[in-house]
Amino acid sequence: MSTLNTVQPITALTPKLEAVLKEDTDRRLKNLIVANINTHYARSSSQFLDFRLAVKDKDVQNDESVLSDFRRLVLPTDYESYRPFFEKFNVRPCRASEVENILAPGFPTHIPLSSATSGKKSKQFAKYFRSQPYLPGPSLRVGVTSLMNTFAYRDPVEVVTDSGEVVKRIPVCNESTGVMRAQNNWSIETDETRMASILPGHVAPWATGFIIHHRSFLLVHALFILANTSVEGITLTFVVTFMDMMFRIEEEWSTLISSIRNGTIPDFEQIDHVRAYLELNMHADPRRADELQRIGPPLSSPGWAQRVWPSLKLLTCVCSGTFATALPQARSVLGPNIVIHNPWYACTECLIGRNLNRGDTDTFVVAADDLIEFLDMSGEQTHGDVLQAWDLQSGNLYQPVSTTQDGLWRYLIDDIVQVIGFDPRNGLPVFRYSRRKNLEIRLPHALITETDLLSVVYAFSGEDIVEVQEFTAVVDDRKLPLTLGFFVSITGNIGPNVKSARQKAFAALVATSDEHQIAFDTEEFGLPTIRIVKPGAFADYRRWRGETTKIGAGQMKLPAVLTDPKVQEWMAERVMMEL
Repeated sequence: MSTLNTVQPITALTPKLEAVLKEDTDRRLKNLIVANINTHYARSSSQFLDFRLAVKDKDVQNDESVLSDFRRLVLPTDYESYRPFFEKFNVRPCRASEVENILAPGFPTHIPLSSATSGKKSKQFAKYFRSQPYLPGPSLRVGVTSLMNTFAYRDPVEVVTDSGEVVKRIPVCNESTGVMRAQNNWSIETDETRMASILPGHVAPWATGFIIHHRSFLLVHALFILANTSVEGITLTFVVTFMDMMFRIEEEWSTLISSIRNGTIPDFEQIDHVRAYLELNMHADPRRADELQRIGPPLSSPGWAQRVWPSLKLLTCVCSGTFATALPQARSVLGPNIVIHNPWYACTECLIGRNLNRGDTDTFVVAADDLIEFLDMSGEQTHGDVLQAWDLQSGNLYQPVSTTQDGLWRYLIDDIVQVIGFDPRNGLPVFRYSRRKNLEIRLPHALITETDLLSVVYAFSGEDIVEVQEFTAVVDDRKLPLTLGFFVSITGNIGPNVKSARQKAFAALVATSDEHQIAFDTEEFGLPTIRIVKPGAFADYRRWRGETTKIGAGQMKLPAVLTDPKVQEWMAERVMMEL
């Protein structure tokens, strides 16, 4: 990363920066309170009773004491506080009188589903129009870009009047899909007018975003991006998706080259509904096909992407946390000169931070779009530990607490971040991701909690299959599609029904979230894998980790999830059998 224009965090706030930060934070908090104080949620939730009484006779717009009332009386909230309000969108008919102004003024622009699942269904949120859209952190300016976003949505929520007239159709979709639609005014009613179009500066037709089948989605995007010699940027959600596309290109290299040569669309699965729009934009290019043939497929040599797209400058994707394990592979394909840009640190609930410096995929500065407070993780957490940005200490761990334009009030985000300093330009905290508060496996389509892992292990553990003694879990990306993998130690012998182990594990996983079945059906997710380690392997692990970290082996625990690639490799070397 170049040091030119690089922002270096400072370890402590100056008095001037602290004053600036306090003024800006207070302004944002006041705007959020004024905007949402009269919503159904704020007026009726029992968690706001003391706050409502305190501000009942105050001028919320101008009385500064309202801010201290908020900080003193509004307790941190979790999903259960909002669930009864979100579920009103699932009632049929969905009446305008029940959902208008329910969490924020007006109706939502979209309803995203969180991959963080506490039950069988994903958590559901509501997102509202923003006059100031989310903007990413500092990056390169590029021209022609392959924008690999889905524009598909599930059955929209139709909001009706008491007489049955539809007043709003709200798409249920990915958060990234909803944000792009809202920011560009791409309503679902006008989708048909764009299906055959390639947006200015982009590569694939709009219709590509309506391919639901994961493998086909990647391959059709790959076809159009391979055919284009002018690509300067590639934008997608996760770095693992980029590598997934590279592996798919490797698998279908001959088919893709033939299609570019002849100007045809291959017979990929589940694309018939958009084939006509794709064919309008696919043109024969024998010269490009010959050029690609000479270069060879993506995994044939390092730096492949730079030879395929000489103007390529930028890959934009989420690549921090558990997704960082795919970075070395991506860097090998891209070569050393293409910038990998991690635009922000976000979750379905809110935007938490933007990248601090171009090319630094791990360091973020707290976003100032809404309000982020912090729960101190250094000891037993209480309401009194909710801190403001100027209260933080470099090196300490905190849990973000978010109050948003979308109607969340001091909502607890299940992540832990480490503050490493402050932005010298505005005083905002600078941080790096540390871990999930409750250790989980994050996949592109869902989160798998430690509780979920236990339920899956219980499903295949028994005398008729294998009796599991201990386990740890990984993202298994040895082959596509990636899946959930287990390393297990066992007692006793292999049972007669061992062949059913993976299917039982998958059924138990689907019981925790429908998203796993959807991802399996579109070849985005495979059957869980189960590898049995040699006797004593987990004890050796504790000894080895104790020695390498200089902590006594007796204090070392086998984590439910292994994220360190070196540890995963160490464990794989001790496998004696795979089911």
